[in-house]
Amino acid sequence: MVTSRWTAAPDRTASPRRRGAVLERAILDATLEQLSTVGWKGLTMEGVAAGAQTGKAAVYRRWPSKEDLVADALVSGLPRVEKAPDLGSVREDLLTLCRQVRQIMFSRPGLALRSVIHECDHVQVERFEGVIVGTVVEPTVKLLRDVITRGIERGEVRPDAANGYVFDAIPAMMMYRSKMCASEWSDQDLEEMIDQLMLPLLRPYAT
Repeated sequence: MVTSRWTAAPDRTASPRRRGAVLERAILDATLEQLSTVGWKGLTMEGVAAGAQTGKAAVYRRWPSKEDLVADALVSGLPRVEKAPDLGSVREDLLTLCRQVRQIMFSRPGLALRSVIHECDHVQVERFEGVIVGTVVEPTVKLLRDVITRGIERGEVRPDAANGYVFDAIPAMMMYRSKMCASEWSDQDLEEMIDQLMLPLLRPYAT
């Protein structure tokens, strides 16, 4: 069969049609990309749809609001530290854990989370409180508990230091300095926090 020279050539650049989990992952990835580049205030559902190479209706069918979409993107995208460091010293364990948390905060999902924390008003931040606590604060506190408990077993940490106030100190400090002071948490900053705040809190009482 002879093909007319006027017949349109097939469009080989068109994106394949995606459905289900593949499309949802593309939308969530596009959301994180938007957050990490244009921030919370610059993110739009239209921009996310364009980034995911899909229609706006496909986004709204799954997530009726910007807040719902961002919450799911953060939960699915934020890296996790699965195991507490065990380097034989509570100081080195705490420093290593803080560096791992810092690495998460500067990952693409971490930058997305920071844009939410920095740019949302107090009402919007309440919407993301569960996300922040569940994906960042609580996992970090659990790892800190493991580090401090191990330090108690080695005799580096006094037993009554294993309490909620001590466990909250590092996450609270890092979140506060990040939001209120725009701290980037250099290695020196982390070392000073451990040496000047945490070790005095943990040190056994003098006998």
